Amino acid sequence: MTPLHAHSDVFLAIAHPARRAILDDLRRGEQPVAALAAPHDMTLPAVSQQLRVLRRAGLVSERREGRQRYYRLKPEPLKEIRDWMRHYEKFWTRTLR
Repeated sequence: MTPLHAHSDVFLAIAHPARRAILDDLRRGEQPVAALAAPHDMTLPAVSQQLRVLRRAGLVSERREGRQRYYRLKPEPLKEIRDWMRHYEKFWTRTLR
């Protein structure tokens, strides 16, 4: 996968408000699917679908323990986006005053 394609996957993943909310929850540490669903009034299948997108983008990892699945935030792709965006900071600083 090219870096540009990888960035597209991350931007697509964080474009949805439910996925951003899940990422916010995972900042507090590893959590099972049910714990991620409860505060957002989402069904388990709906949360699983959002987690699948986040996993494909490399933003979360999954660990299985029995029948339970636990998810953890993987911040590396966000760091890559931040590093890529730094190339545009001078432009933004001049233009967005």
